Amino acid sequence: MPDIRIHRAHRLGLAKARDVAWRWAEDVEKKFDMECTVLEGETSDTVEFTRAGVNGRLIVAADHFDLDAKLGFLLGAFSQTIQGEIEKNLDDLLAAEAKTKPAAKRKAAAKKK
Repeated sequence: MPDIRIHRAHRLGLAKARDVAWRWAEDVEKKFDMECTVLEGETSDTVEFTRAGVNGRLIVAADHFDLDAKLGFLLGAFSQTIQGEIEKNLDDLLAAEAKTKPAAKRKAAAKKK
């Protein structure tokens, strides 16, 4: 079975990373008909996802995401396309979160003046 492994470092902290992971899980549930289960921990969370021909997990930590997925035989032929889509989706969510962080700081600073 082909494997997909994706690692993304970030500086969000666990609370913001959890927000990104929840949005990611909601997106894959809608777009790819996945079933996602979130297991919250003290220092990291695990998002388990599955559907016919795919199962995997996304580890959510304060400073990184690690995604591992196993594809069944039929989807294995599309592993590069699937990996590219997952990477794009996760990168877009991380970029959006990174953009909102400075804006929120600017608004808070403006209110203090």
